[in-house]
Amino acid sequence: MLELAPSLLSANFYNLKEDLSKLKKTDVKYIHLDVMDGNFVPNISFGPGLIKSLRPYTDLIFDTHLMIENPEKYVEDFVNCGSDIITFHLEATKHPHSLVQKIKSYGKKAGISLNPSSLEQDLVYLLEDLDLVLVMSVNPGFGGQKFIDSQLNKIENLRKIKEEKNYNYIIEVDGGIKSTNVTKAIESGAELIVSGSDVFKAEDLIDRVNEYYDIFKRY
Repeated sequence: MLELAPSLLSANFYNLKEDLSKLKKTDVKYIHLDVMDGNFVPNISFGPGLIKSLRPYTDLIFDTHLMIENPEKYVEDFVNCGSDIITFHLEATKHPHSLVQKIKSYGKKAGISLNPSSLEQDLVYLLEDLDLVLVMSVNPGFGGQKFIDSQLNKIENLRKIKEEKNYNYIIEVDGGIKSTNVTKAIESGAELIVSGSDVFKAEDLIDRVNEYYDIFKRY
């Protein structure tokens, strides 16, 4: 089933509680949390402290996307702050399989993210163990970028592998997604849609989320 994961990075940080309250009035089940360290990507966002402070105010699934170097050093921190899914980048660690197992050992779902330059073939030996594969359709680090259409082939290939092997990973897409272009990602095989500025910067957040779910109902 198609789901939307609004990206907190584009929310109103002056009043996050208000934005979360608005999401409560919609069908949204996920919130996407972009953690950036200023090293793996050229930007800094927030860490486990902020995530922990939000946890008491919502029962949304915390879809935590680690855009950080050596994520294995910080997994326990993100487990303890309330993350439900922990996704790291393939290039950020020397031992991705071990890190997947470590995340799962805490009872959390494990995902791996692919940059636009990353190859889905490099994930083949890991796919059976993954709960999620995140395809970045922009270069990670900043919101508001334009969707890179070449990533649609990557999504399609991941869908084919999933169907052929009967794997269970969710195919997530993040970057440049708007209600006006989301159908091409869906038709390629995306199942969990991350959208930031198009949701949180909309004139009416609730109406925009409902617009996405109206589109989802067509598939």
